[in-house]
Amino acid sequence: MIEKLISKTSLNIKGKNINRFIKKLRNNNIDILSLKYKDQNQANIIIYKKDYEKVLKIKSIYEVTELDVFGLVKIKRKIKLSKHLIIIITLAFLTFLFLTHLIFNIEVIHSNKDIRNLLLNELEKEGIKKYTFKKSYNELSKIKEKILNKYQDKIEWLEIEESGTKYTVRVEERTIIKKEENNTPRNIVAAKDGVLKKVIAEKGDIVKDMNDYVKKGDLIVNGELIFNEKVTGKVRASGKVYAEVWYVTKTEYPMTIFKEIPTGKTKNTYALKFLNNTFELSLNKFKHKKIKEKDILKHPLIPLKLVKQNQKETKVIDQILTPEEAIIEAQKKALGNIKQTLSKDEYIIRSKYLKTTVKESIVEVEMFFAVYEDITDYAEIR
Repeated sequence: MIEKLISKTSLNIKGKNINRFIKKLRNNNIDILSLKYKDQNQANIIIYKKDYEKVLKIKSIYEVTELDVFGLVKIKRKIKLSKHLIIIITLAFLTFLFLTHLIFNIEVIHSNKDIRNLLLNELEKEGIKKYTFKKSYNELSKIKEKILNKYQDKIEWLEIEESGTKYTVRVEERTIIKKEENNTPRNIVAAKDGVLKKVIAEKGDIVKDMNDYVKKGDLIVNGELIFNEKVTGKVRASGKVYAEVWYVTKTEYPMTIFKEIPTGKTKNTYALKFLNNTFELSLNKFKHKKIKEKDILKHPLIPLKLVKQNQKETKVIDQILTPEEAIIEAQKKALGNIKQTLSKDEYIIRSKYLKTTVKESIVEVEMFFAVYEDITDYAEIR
């Protein structure tokens, strides 16, 4: 391999008595790597490039023509000739690489405009907005959990999917039944589409049968009391409605994951932060750590500040999964996500694995769930 990279040159020699010139080359310690006679007055030879100047000095009456070069010198010549093309290709590649790591669009899929705006604002606070760099899978997971914890009363389920240079955010709004203390007559209606499984009416008349399919808003328990086809009174209907509700979920899981385990070691130190770079002012640095920091010195016009850090050392354990193992973990995660949204009297009736999509080092599993769920909702009678 090294021999192939050594610079060599191919020469055509013309003149009388070629053998005498060949002997002269050898007497001058010029290695002849290849020798081919064209005729008695002409031959082609290959020598090391470093000996080419020697040949020119001793050629005398002989005509020496360089035919070709090999090894590093040829690579250098090609690079020199293709310099502009290489620069253009490199710049194009870097531009493409830069653009593919940017996000150009964020779409929140939900019918409620307030929910869409809320999520867009929260994502922007976390650095997810147009013309910013993509986040890693772990960063997206942390952001998702943070938003879910912050808006437990508004958001039931959230998923952030990356598709090329776009983020698609899917969200399920949490339905909260507020206890009202007034006596306004009301009906019990379906909060979601589903098949009725159980209806408990403490007040009001049940107007649906078990296993009836209902849509969101359909009347289930009537607060109007009817006798002989006439409304004889109105009550504030109360009770519970349970139905089989269906969900199709998409859940991502990485094939390469790591866990951070605290070692118990902690320390306080100082660091300089310039733009996105951090320079720790200590010698014994933790390789992996969790950091809490506090600003000590900073200026709004200068992107440089001094911070005090409390560091906790962690040990990182890498785990590489096969696609099959990642699919199993994604299914468990999907099951866990659904279970987290259910109350004590709700449960999963059945589930079915639909399909898997592999995206680089991530698998996306699509699953179907049938859930026994409380779909009780109310509508005032006006």
